[in-house]
Amino acid sequence: MVVFGRPKGDRRSYKQFQEEGIAPQVVFEILSKSNTEAEMLAKFKFYERYGVEEYYLYDPAINLLKGWLQQNKQLIPIGNMEGWLSPRLGCRFETAGVSLELYRPDGQRMETYVETSKRAQQESQRAQQEAQRAQQEAQRAQQEAQARRDAIPRLLGLGLSVEQVAAALGLSVEEVNQDF
Repeated sequence: MVVFGRPKGDRRSYKQFQEEGIAPQVVFEILSKSNTEAEMLAKFKFYERYGVEEYYLYDPAINLLKGWLQQNKQLIPIGNMEGWLSPRLGCRFETAGVSLELYRPDGQRMETYVETSKRAQQESQRAQQEAQRAQQEAQRAQQEAQARRDAIPRLLGLGLSVEQVAAALGLSVEEVNQDF
């Protein structure tokens, strides 16, 4: 369901009387085994009566898309849906493959829910891996710094000057004096 002129947000159901009387402009129905013909006809008549501009019915079991447009307060069937361009959304519908595909006005194919979920999961895994790498790098840096600090007394004990120890360990004279 697509409704322009109303605030975004999740709704358990769209209640036009609570939405300043604004009817959904576009409705998508996806058939399932539990839908009955009587139920779908009642929904169709409901949406027609309340002024839906575009109504689409998709049966994924047979990859069949049907559509209707509002004309003179009636939903009139759209003849050929293949490559159909929604007047309201500017989206193109394709059923030539094994499932319904929608294309944005810029021509990009819209991701399916599964694709979006998979991409989000991959991005989350990448972020976790990057966080682990950063943590490992921080630990390595701490270990290297500790090793340099631990080397200061040994090098000084060998008779090297503070300046020589600083140069050998890549530290400043102040750091050598501070750690010693």
